[in-house]
Amino acid sequence: MGSGTQKFELMNKFFVALGVYALLAVLAWTTLSDPKFRFATLAILAMFALRTWSWNKKLESERREHRDE
Repeated sequence: MGSGTQKFELMNKFFVALGVYALLAVLAWTTLSDPKFRFATLAILAMFALRTWSWNKKLESERREHRDE
């Protein structure tokens, strides 16, 4: 598998993950009536989204370093 194809596949997975987090956030916002639970759920989803984003940045950095060698 070429590096371009691998990068495209990883970006697809990244955007799918962010889309799932966004969908879960919308569902939580519309279905949870207690603001305390609603905001706690959104905070947890935001934490996972941030973790996914940082993991993606780490993989991009490692790919760049490996390519430069």
